[in-house]
Amino acid sequence: MIAFIEGKVAEKNHGELVINAGGVGFSLLCSNATIAAAPEKDKTFRCYTVMNVREDAMELFGFASKLEREMFKKLCTVTGVGAKTALGILSALPLRDLSIAIVTGDVTALSRAPGIGKKTAQRIVLELRDKVEQAEVSSSAPGVSAPVSAPAGGMEREAQAALQALGYTSAEAARAVNQVRDQANTVDQMVLLALRQMSTL
Repeated sequence: MIAFIEGKVAEKNHGELVINAGGVGFSLLCSNATIAAAPEKDKTFRCYTVMNVREDAMELFGFASKLEREMFKKLCTVTGVGAKTALGILSALPLRDLSIAIVTGDVTALSRAPGIGKKTAQRIVLELRDKVEQAEVSSSAPGVSAPVSAPAGGMEREAQAALQALGYTSAEAARAVNQVRDQANTVDQMVLLALRQMSTL
């Protein structure tokens, strides 16, 4: 398996990066986020990869981060979601927004991705809700990452701060954390439980 390819950017096209690594041009299918993250031509860039081998084709998918690659792999495990569809979902929604949509069961947000109807969006939520990690939820949100554990009072404050960084009001965050504080042992668990609690309101 090719874990990553590091080389100079040769081309940046819609949905594709060509990386020159050791004199070989690797064509990588990428999300809009990865294309945007790639530097200008002739600058060095590392792309984490997933190879998809089919009967009629061999495709190499590239990702700017390991988190995006892991989300791609998770999406591909969902019934009815292929590699191209998974990449389309990652292009339609930033990784953090996608993670929050899955955790909170926001079928409407997921349905905005090309080729994703309501039923497929519901399957994504059903099959991935318990697999999405705090690191994915808090990615791209400065200050959201929290220690693995903290004293009870401090843990609640950090969970509330994380929720506010994700766009919730202080009142919403406090109410949600208060409802789940006895169910969590870490800040990460508390944030995820609070997000799920708010999705049911």
